[in-house]
Amino acid sequence: MHSLASTEIDDSGPFRAGIMVVVTLGNPREKFWGTVLALTPSGLSICGLDLGSFDDSAALLKSGEGFDPATVFFPMHRVERLELDAPSGSIPSLRQRFHEKSGEDPAKFFWAVASSAASQGAR
Repeated sequence: MHSLASTEIDDSGPFRAGIMVVVTLGNPREKFWGTVLALTPSGLSICGLDLGSFDDSAALLKSGEGFDPATVFFPMHRVERLELDAPSGSIPSLRQRFHEKSGEDPAKFFWAVASSAASQGAR
């Protein structure tokens, strides 16, 4: 996948564009889950949702009401931790849990929303 940002990023690392991650942020403390759009020395661009709204967002999507995930930029000084959203033994990843609850693949859904927002912003 190509980055939505205009700057070049290293697409060979584990935190490349299109990968699902959980971000722990400081000041204020919060957790955000979504698809990496770009990771640069200045910060992280991501499309997703606050982890606290995970269940509600999946339920809205399943019911057909839908929701708009946020496309946001977090400056690197706020990023405390960035971890891959991957299964751990028998514990499913958030991506797998969201897909099971909503019927949608969140990586594809978030990427499509971010791509649409980027094309509308370029007008």
